[in-house]
Amino acid sequence: MLPETPSIRSLFIAGPAGRLEALLNAGAPGATHAALVCHPHPLFGGTLHNKVVFHAMKALNSFGFPVLRFNFRGTGMSEGEHARGVGEVEDVRAALNWLRSEFALPVIFAGFSFGAAVGARAAYADDRVSALIALGLPVVPVEDRTYDFEFLRACTKPKLFVSGSRDQFGPAEKLEALVRTFSDPKKLVRIEAGDHFFEGRLREMREAIESWVRENKLFA
Repeated sequence: MLPETPSIRSLFIAGPAGRLEALLNAGAPGATHAALVCHPHPLFGGTLHNKVVFHAMKALNSFGFPVLRFNFRGTGMSEGEHARGVGEVEDVRAALNWLRSEFALPVIFAGFSFGAAVGARAAYADDRVSALIALGLPVVPVEDRTYDFEFLRACTKPKLFVSGSRDQFGPAEKLEALVRTFSDPKKLVRIEAGDHFFEGRLREMREAIESWVRENKLFA
């Protein structure tokens, strides 16, 4: 595994509703992939500084991947207004555009909760994205909305799903039944005693990501 780097760049990227606030954790020379990590629901306090997002970034950056985090429209210093997950799909595409123009590397997508539901919709059919990670995938209604993951049934890219065994938005039976309908390759990891935010279990969540990256040989 390549050593982690503390180098962080603060920037804005062009989004469809205005500029998007972002942070880039620099990668190492010879990186095989870049990565994008999307934050949870902004109306419930989700930002790019969320602990789950931060630890997902650290896991991916530990392999030398440059990792981009950004605030969805209307969050932090990002312009625009919350668009109930519709406009946010376009925000993710803007972030993917920026990553590929900057690095010309295949991208590993990762998202937490709302970020997983919205981001996966943008990433699953994008040829620039080689693998997907969904943390705390919300399979029960959030903000009076039920997310549709039908599109993942045809996605043949490597997919990792990590949820806590006590995740109130990802009941075990419902999540397991949903993941079974998705195309291979896929892996579901349940973090014992973890809640939706992996409180007290962030190390195990990070290790699940790192193990999966090794299993799928996504690094040199």
